[in-house]
Amino acid sequence: MSDKKRAFEGNGESNIAKKLKSDSATPSNGSPAGAAMSAQDLIAQKRAEISAKLAAMKKGVSSGQPSASPSPAPTTTAVPSPHTGSPSPGVSDDLARRVAEAKRRVAEAQSKLAVKDNPYMSVPQFGKKKQPQAVEPAQQGAGLKMAAHPLLLDNSTPAPQSKKDRYKPMQPKFASIKANVRNAPTPPPAPVPVVPMESKLNPYASAAAAPTESGFEGAPRERVGRSFRFNPKGKYVQIANQVRQEAQLEQLKQRIAESARKAGLDSEFETLEKNIRRDAPPAAEWWDAALLPHKTYDDLSFGMSQMNIRNDNSPITMYVQHPIPIPAPGDKNKAAMKPLKLTKKEQKKMRKQRRQAELQDKRDRIRMGLIPPDPPKVRLANLMKVLTSDAVQDPTRVEARVRREVAMRRHAHEKMNAERKLTDEQRREKIENQKLEEEKKGIYGAVFKVKTLSDPSHRFKVRKNAEQMNLTGVCIFHPMFSMVYVEGAAKSLRQYKRLMLHRIAWTEPSRARGEEEVEIDVGDEEEGDGSKGKARATSVPDGEEGNVSLEDNHCWLIWEGQLRDRAFNNFKPKSCPTDTLAKEVLGAKLAGYWDQAKNWKPEEEELF
Repeated sequence: MSDKKRAFEGNGESNIAKKLKSDSATPSNGSPAGAAMSAQDLIAQKRAEISAKLAAMKKGVSSGQPSASPSPAPTTTAVPSPHTGSPSPGVSDDLARRVAEAKRRVAEAQSKLAVKDNPYMSVPQFGKKKQPQAVEPAQQGAGLKMAAHPLLLDNSTPAPQSKKDRYKPMQPKFASIKANVRNAPTPPPAPVPVVPMESKLNPYASAAAAPTESGFEGAPRERVGRSFRFNPKGKYVQIANQVRQEAQLEQLKQRIAESARKAGLDSEFETLEKNIRRDAPPAAEWWDAALLPHKTYDDLSFGMSQMNIRNDNSPITMYVQHPIPIPAPGDKNKAAMKPLKLTKKEQKKMRKQRRQAELQDKRDRIRMGLIPPDPPKVRLANLMKVLTSDAVQDPTRVEARVRREVAMRRHAHEKMNAERKLTDEQRREKIENQKLEEEKKGIYGAVFKVKTLSDPSHRFKVRKNAEQMNLTGVCIFHPMFSMVYVEGAAKSLRQYKRLMLHRIAWTEPSRARGEEEVEIDVGDEEEGDGSKGKARATSVPDGEEGNVSLEDNHCWLIWEGQLRDRAFNNFKPKSCPTDTLAKEVLGAKLAGYWDQAKNWKPEEEELF
């Protein structure tokens, strides 16, 4: 736009109209006709200037829309009519166009005042036909078209302004000096979030959503793109080194355990073996497994309604369950009341009275006719008393008959005894049944420690008696000592304990048998006959356990008590050169007996 001031356009119009009226009053054939022609040229010149100024103004007001080059409006040479005193049609069109231009400027000024609070909003443009054009969106470009930083935008609610404050210069958002801190406007209070009615009724509901972060209500949130996250240098190298170190440590632990097992020092590295091999925890404990559908604690995520608590098959019911009374295990071991022990004379008297009562009962039955009477029992001694007349008439025939009856009675008696006698299989079965009945009263166990169990006869007695007494267990041979663990019925265990502690002579070795012939003197009576007992002995090779002295050999009872079940199916001897092998043979439940036997000492040794 030009810096030169322009004259008021309305006055110019009135002067031109006056000139036109004066020109129209003059005759057409005089000099005033030339003046009228100069007035038309002046009007055309003015129109061109106005159109150029309007084009310049459009350029300044519009944002980003290039205006066309100013072109002079088409001039219409309106010649005033000599008959009428009104202006020509060209002048009236120019006046209407100027009125429309003035209205457009007023509308533009009002739109500027409306967007004064936010200077970054674009001004709406209006065309000649008063149709609002679409607002051009802010472009994210360079230069003047670059959008402002979100921190520079004023997101606070604008305070109401009066007419006096409307035209004041806008103050900065922050105080540049200390003097302006006091004059800084107090920010309006933050709007209280409106809590819906549902949140008021439910105090545990989440709070109202926070206001949007953007400066304009309803504006879409900006989408922030994901950035690359690069792994730091050496990350996977460090992980690989850590895995290698763990593998080397595991190999070192296994190597140490193997070397210790070979050297027999596994007791010192027992804790190390436990650290290497550790049982995994169960998926569910046994007291919770009955209540879980899938026997794992992951079922707790389904809720208590899915648990096996209120079902038909649940171990927990709403009724009180009274268990069936079962006799205590100790009641089986209670001894029955024995009858009073009688003397021999009293026993005979009781037997006589019992037999007399039975005979009197039989006689009464015969008298009543319930049973037939027994035939007379004739012997050679009472032959003449029973058969008086018959014996006198034919004694030979009577004697033969009596002898025949005696033989028949003896045969019937022997046959009855033979039928009542048990066979070998029945006798063995009876013995086994008696052992089972004893086992029902309870299972007992005992642990013996033998200083040296190298003699073959001692080993045979320990094993064979355990098998005959239906005892199960294990006999462990170790370089330091030997341990015998047996379990079975109480009666069998009492007999076996007497065998181990009294019957076996632990300090007397057995006679050698096999290759060497040993002459044994049997006594003075057999010396006269010249007979000598001979036994073949087997010499034990050097370096074996047969050369061990048995002078200080002894057997001790370490422990005995009642057990719940048997741990072994039979009795078996095992040779274990190390403690670990011995504990593996005994099992996890009985491994403590080995440590107890190893650390046990007799009372006489403990005193010294």
